[in-house]
Amino acid sequence: MHTHISEKTSSDLSEFLTRSQEEQLVEARENAQTTLEVGFTSIRDVGVYIAWTDKRLRDEINQGLTPGPRMQISGYYLTIPGGGGDIDIPDYKGKVPGHIRQGVTRGEDQFRQRAEKAVNGGADLLKMIASGAVLAYGSTPGSPEMDPDEIEAVVSVGQEAGVRVTAHAHGAESIKQAILAGVNSIEHASLIDDEGIRLAKEKGVALSMDIYNGDYINTVGVIEEWPEEFLRKNRETTQIQRENFTKAHQAGVIIVYGTDAGVYPHGDNAKQFAYMVNYGMTSLEAIQSATIVAAKVMNWEDRVGQIKPGYFADIIAVRDNPLLNIRLLEDINVVIKGGVVYKAN
Repeated sequence: MHTHISEKTSSDLSEFLTRSQEEQLVEARENAQTTLEVGFTSIRDVGVYIAWTDKRLRDEINQGLTPGPRMQISGYYLTIPGGGGDIDIPDYKGKVPGHIRQGVTRGEDQFRQRAEKAVNGGADLLKMIASGAVLAYGSTPGSPEMDPDEIEAVVSVGQEAGVRVTAHAHGAESIKQAILAGVNSIEHASLIDDEGIRLAKEKGVALSMDIYNGDYINTVGVIEEWPEEFLRKNRETTQIQRENFTKAHQAGVIIVYGTDAGVYPHGDNAKQFAYMVNYGMTSLEAIQSATIVAAKVMNWEDRVGQIKPGYFADIIAVRDNPLLNIRLLEDINVVIKGGVVYKAN
């Protein structure tokens, strides 16, 4: 429910500034096949720097040209200049290509126009960057980046077009602003406060909280010498996000499986299940967050998320009972998507 399938693990944002969409698509195809083979048959892709790479991948998969999961795509980030969805690298002297900044704008009318362009271009959902981000220079996760009227403009476009709207929001104020504006889900929700939890429960807004991701960044990021700014912000958000995950779950908020795959390697998508159990879910609840709950958040509850007549035959198999050992989901033996066997050990 929170992937970046067109991209691979890297803290070097400059590589996107010199890469073509064709080059990015080669990487995206590999990631799609890997994601399917570890058991994820439907995904919601929530942002790509090289605009519309996700659309091309989705369409190739739908046409049977590339193996991969069913996809909902956003086309590009809706973000302010220098915000969490922009590439703004200190001291970078090169030119930033136009396809990197299709959703970068400011102002209510401008956000409405960019959102409409995304919908008209084939986006299945709208993804906005309401607050600052961890893996972005000069961006503070707890601080709002979009104004409430800008958030409302994006939501109104989604509602008019009948597509879901999600907001990247670490900070408490941005979370509440997005919920009150009418988003369907919040990505990260790291610093959500008690009022935000109450509003999410009251409005039926799902939280997609990537509680595995922080350990990966803190381990590999240190080894690979990621920018200290990124590592610091990750340290500041990791544990509090997990504590708030527990609080939100105990309060009865909808929690949907979302991992930020692409920040960590594609193929490790299932590692978060164990974290969700460690922080308060039962194994069944964790599995449901990635199946029936995810289907509802995607508005696909009439076709996926359950094994029943009239639904796509999406089935995975593991060697024992994952309700007794949730980590079995990290080693999938059989993957069937739409009745077609893609993996069988």
